[in-house]
Amino acid sequence: MAFDLTRIRAQFPSLSKADDGVPRLYFDNPAGTQVPQSVADQMADCVLYKNANIGGYFRTSELAGEVANQARAAMADFVNAPSPDEIIFGQNMTTITFHLSRSIGRHLQRGDEIILSQMDHDANVEPWKLLARDHGFEIRWLPFDTDTFEFDLSTLDDLLTSKTKMVCVGGASNLTGTINDIKAICRKARDAGAWSFIDGVQSAPHVTTDVQAFGCDFFVCSAYKFFGPHQGILWGRRDVLEQLDPYKVRPAPDDLPWCFEAGTQSHESMAGTAAAADYFAWVGATMAETGRAGDRRAQLMSGMELLLDHEHTLAARLVTGLQDIRGVTVQGITDPEAMHRRVSTVAFTHARHAPQNIAKALAERNIFVWSGHNYAIEAARSLGILDAGGAVRIGAVHYNMADEIDTVLNALEDILA
Repeated sequence: MAFDLTRIRAQFPSLSKADDGVPRLYFDNPAGTQVPQSVADQMADCVLYKNANIGGYFRTSELAGEVANQARAAMADFVNAPSPDEIIFGQNMTTITFHLSRSIGRHLQRGDEIILSQMDHDANVEPWKLLARDHGFEIRWLPFDTDTFEFDLSTLDDLLTSKTKMVCVGGASNLTGTINDIKAICRKARDAGAWSFIDGVQSAPHVTTDVQAFGCDFFVCSAYKFFGPHQGILWGRRDVLEQLDPYKVRPAPDDLPWCFEAGTQSHESMAGTAAAADYFAWVGATMAETGRAGDRRAQLMSGMELLLDHEHTLAARLVTGLQDIRGVTVQGITDPEAMHRRVSTVAFTHARHAPQNIAKALAERNIFVWSGHNYAIEAARSLGILDAGGAVRIGAVHYNMADEIDTVLNALEDILA
């Protein structure tokens, strides 16, 4: 068995789509990936045949409950949670973070400190800043080295005090692509008596998630970034969640995980999220030597490791090609020896061309990329590119091909000439 890109791409109907005879090249993946047919099938099955609220005595209600239970079990395997009851669903990572931060805020006291990262997406920044504003907490900032695009964790040691109650950091940067040492960060937070809140939106599509190995207290991600539907997922450590008062309506259950799920959930999205986890397991079971046997978790891990190898190859090809274009600066790790410490999300700036103009020119060739700060406001400010329009972001995932990377590079050569 081996990685079979042709077979992979056959799972995604959108990859064969063309507009006016010009194929679509999907490099907007950090903002949202395409979905395999299996995800769409499970969502349609749920909407068509299991469409009811949960808690009734009739068949469709029972089936909807099974969808929810299966989705929790799938995500428990995906993040290696001790129990499916620790999996909480919501609209997206941002909404979940705003919602849960209210409960966390009641557990803190005026003058307590929250450490935020200057590398993070604003969804793991502004909810905590607003919480601090409303309750009198203090915000402390963890900077990153703008030459290496990585944290110097000795700086975190200096920031941690007896008043630190929360450390909020991303698993990987959605702008620079850096993979952070979450295990070390969580250990430092725990030793200081603080809770750790990890934004795994950008890491979860690429690298294996293991919340037990990380030692974090909260891990949140969004399924539409890992080949699923628009759905947010939170894992929380049971003993921590049980200390919090959930914001909920009175008839809602008091038990985990239901007490933290405000209102009726999107059951069809939960079905699609489970199918996305099963997609990774399918890759492991059919293409990875280590995935032939074992449970879904083992297959997931095998599949993701196999896909990451392909993504590293794509990232290296893209970074090398960008560096060969006059006037381009890659805003992220470029050292060949350090490429394993980044995901295949690559941002760049040009000395003369504005990011939005480059993105528009690529779109005219049916090449999909994003430009701007991409909600990583603090990161763009730290890099000195915020006021100049941010950067162009090209995000490859495992269904992208080396030929597509070359097409992008050739287009950029022409556009930037």
